Amino acid sequence: MSNGRKKDVGISVKKNGVSFRVWAPFADSVAITGSFNDWGQYPLSSEADGYWWGYFKGAKPGQEYKFVIKNGDNTYYRNDPRAYYFTTSSGNSVIPSPYFDWGESTFTPIPPEKQVIYELHVGTFNRPDPSISGNFHDVIAKLDYLQGLGVNMIELMPISSMLMDRGWGYAIDYIFAVESLYGGRSGFLNFVKEAHARGIGVILDVVYNHFGPDSFLDLWQFDGWHEDGKGGIYFYNDWRAQTPWGNTRPDFGRPEVQQYILDNIRMWMHECRVDGLRVDSTIYIRNFNGYNDDPEGDLPEGWKLLQSINRLAKKINPSALTIAEDVGANDYIVKPIIYGGAGFSSQWELDFPHTLRTALKSHKTEEIDLSGIAASLLKKYNGDAFERILFIDSHDSAANGSSRFNSQIAPDNPQGLFARKQTILAAVMLMSTPGIPMIFQGQEIMEGGAFNDWQALDWHKAEAYKGITEAFRHLICLRKNLHGHTSGLTGQNVNILHQDETNKVLLFHRWNNGGPKDDVVVIINFSAKTHQTYETNLPRDGIWTTRFNSNWSGYSADFKDADIPRVEVAGGKAVIQLPPACALILSQDE
Repeated sequence: MSNGRKKDVGISVKKNGVSFRVWAPFADSVAITGSFNDWGQYPLSSEADGYWWGYFKGAKPGQEYKFVIKNGDNTYYRNDPRAYYFTTSSGNSVIPSPYFDWGESTFTPIPPEKQVIYELHVGTFNRPDPSISGNFHDVIAKLDYLQGLGVNMIELMPISSMLMDRGWGYAIDYIFAVESLYGGRSGFLNFVKEAHARGIGVILDVVYNHFGPDSFLDLWQFDGWHEDGKGGIYFYNDWRAQTPWGNTRPDFGRPEVQQYILDNIRMWMHECRVDGLRVDSTIYIRNFNGYNDDPEGDLPEGWKLLQSINRLAKKINPSALTIAEDVGANDYIVKPIIYGGAGFSSQWELDFPHTLRTALKSHKTEEIDLSGIAASLLKKYNGDAFERILFIDSHDSAANGSSRFNSQIAPDNPQGLFARKQTILAAVMLMSTPGIPMIFQGQEIMEGGAFNDWQALDWHKAEAYKGITEAFRHLICLRKNLHGHTSGLTGQNVNILHQDETNKVLLFHRWNNGGPKDDVVVIINFSAKTHQTYETNLPRDGIWTTRFNSNWSGYSADFKDADIPRVEVAGGKAVIQLPPACALILSQDE
């Protein structure tokens, strides 16, 4: 249970008892009460630096407890801010067992250039019983499916203890506890173990830009002290407290609050063995207003905290993938710390889904704009393509007044022919644009509507639209170069060979080292027109074999097969048949 500090804050389970330590600098006295002492009050000793400590012989895992804090005439019964378990969210803290059997296996994620992420919400991803939330056991039941799809990283929306029994996970009350509705800490550890056994890494979405909402929190005015009606020791008590979610921005300048957050990072990375972190809304950690290039609103201590998070995560696991949700417009988010950056591995590319929706929603050729797509292909941070997380849908873009990609581009028929063809075109762009691709739950089975926290995925669609799932599987296979002839899709390099705004045809070249089995050409006809003999340039003469044809009837019975097994290039020129709304991926064998 050690957090690596000189002091073990929170619970420390010993051989014959348990030690308790809590930070309450304005308390006049602190006692521990629990089922191990028949709910009597056992006083803790002041350590003169704001911490209170005590050891209770005979206390053991599974027993309940609370801190009793006195400040003046007021007495507060508080749960442990670092508790791993609770009887209920409004109940008591529970002493945890320090042991979990990980077995003998070790796991290291594959390198970022071959990672494919799948974002999911535990409560709705797989819910066999519609009357209750999905849980980690239900997600484990679908791990073989995700492995077969080709996914090798799962990004979980927040799983920390929530104030409500259902939610997205961003209204957190205790950052160290795993939501009991999902199966609690033991359920989560078992999920990580099972994912690793299938070669799948786990990325966890964590929330430090706010806690709350305010007065529902045990952390709120934890030891009785506060100023101006604000939140007390864990929060700013001035104008900096305000966020879009309440006056609950943690005080990033307090060393004890920084340590509280960093110890949480250490727990996830070390004790729970997660392979990466997605830090929610970093823009509100580093800036009061949530703005970029806003010096007056900057929070320098928040920036330092982001650096400390990355420094610690990568010290524990050098291959950890740390992801920022920021504004997608600041290189310094992913610049190394030694150069003044925040040190994240990558950040969400927020413009990418908007660009695809804009380009793919129109049935009218003249309304399709390729310039945004071309810009997305070429964009990099600090010269590194894999500092971008690319997605068509996420929990944000598929909600908040919007809907999933297929429902937005075809609201009247989100599983119709147009929606299916455009979904595959979007998937081609996702898997062939330089960056780390991410799929949002249900995208590959044509789930429609808006994402919410109560409506489970309709897994009947997996059978009804199994061809679309197969298209995703084929594209992921090419993206990871599993057949050894599309190595270019794992590389940094991209060049736009041809951008025809009149006919809405785009060709681009991807490569790693270059040459046969490395160079990849992606050709997309975004228009509704057929081009029987479309002439264009390709990088090298010879035979280019079609590795993917989005018009294949195997993806959908109403797709019209276009027999394009290969493209012959002579003198740098090729003549290609391009069906409407069709994408081809080509490479050479020799």
